[in-house]
Amino acid sequence: MAALSNSPDLSAFLQALPEGRHRRGVRYSQLLLLLIAILGILNGCRSARDLERFAKRHHQAFAAALDLELPKAPCDSTFLYLFERMDLGQLFRLLREWMLGQIADQNKDFDQLICDGKTLRGTAAQLDGADGATRFVTQVTLYARELGVAIAQTSFDTGDFHERAALKALLGTLELDGLLIQADALHTSPAFFNSPPSRAPTCC
Repeated sequence: MAALSNSPDLSAFLQALPEGRHRRGVRYSQLLLLLIAILGILNGCRSARDLERFAKRHHQAFAAALDLELPKAPCDSTFLYLFERMDLGQLFRLLREWMLGQIADQNKDFDQLICDGKTLRGTAAQLDGADGATRFVTQVTLYARELGVAIAQTSFDTGDFHERAALKALLGTLELDGLLIQADALHTSPAFFNSPPSRAPTCC
């Protein structure tokens, strides 16, 4: 992966992702579907049906750019099957590595990470039980302001998990020496870390 780190070609990164679909019946390459999906999401697509419409509008341009024969655009079920069979965690890591590789100043340091949690639209569902509580899928992202990119991201179901636990899991994947973590007040109660009291400065 180090050889790809400075490449501006997103296709090279996506081609490193293993194919998760069964070969039988596959009509569209994984690379093509991922490029359509990424560009579609950047253009406002929010569902597999949106991606199908986006593909129908632009499949001839994709065919010409990738030198492919595409008599018909992929449908929504094609995208759903792709993402059901794919290792999404590995896809997100590849995209993160590619984005970090596009930073103009590769030697630029950063000393602060900002945690941001957002509920994903369209994910609301009623929990079973008398209280009628609603559960959502929430996405937690760590941004490096100096670099202008997100360097870590995860999502969770609020019925099974909490944002505090999600942030702890993200921070556990990073080297944190010398870094200031900025997060909402909800991460301060109860205590974020199970450690003895300290006189050192604390920021949130």
